[in-house]
Amino acid sequence: MKKLALDDLGRLSVDQFKSAKKLPLCLVLDNVRSLHNVGSAFRTADAFRVQKIFLTGITGTPPHREIEKTALGATASVDWQYAPDTAALLQELRAQGWTLVAVEQTTESVPLQQFAMPANQKLCLVFGNEVHGVSEAAVALVHQALEIPQAGTKHSLNISVCLGIVVWEVFKKQSLSG
Repeated sequence: MKKLALDDLGRLSVDQFKSAKKLPLCLVLDNVRSLHNVGSAFRTADAFRVQKIFLTGITGTPPHREIEKTALGATASVDWQYAPDTAALLQELRAQGWTLVAVEQTTESVPLQQFAMPANQKLCLVFGNEVHGVSEAAVALVHQALEIPQAGTKHSLNISVCLGIVVWEVFKKQSLSG
């Protein structure tokens, strides 16, 4: 076994990434306060060719050195947009035909492993603030909520970890080939 060098990985250039087929998936960061979490979201979105990230409310936006510390240049490859009001953005996305799913613990949330991907539909995942989660206004607008089952004493995961797990699951179920 030999560790692969960066040149051996055959990764896309930023220009190739921009024109490559994307997952019909967007991410909404609802008032995420940590710039490192924002950067991590960009890096994960790049890794799985997410269509777009929406940064809302107090969520920091590029360019910012704290975002770049974890994004490692993914802010150049992944399309993104800032929207001041999460609820207004979700209403707009809903009108455009996106299926809106909050990643949040609710009375009706579905465990991630039981989440049925909407067939032939664009999926928008909403991730919330590190302390307060997805806002009540956003929860009221989504079609569904899902959560990652946990067996420990804590009630939540760091948003960057949560986002990575959920996006990986969507990527597996909705591969670029289909």
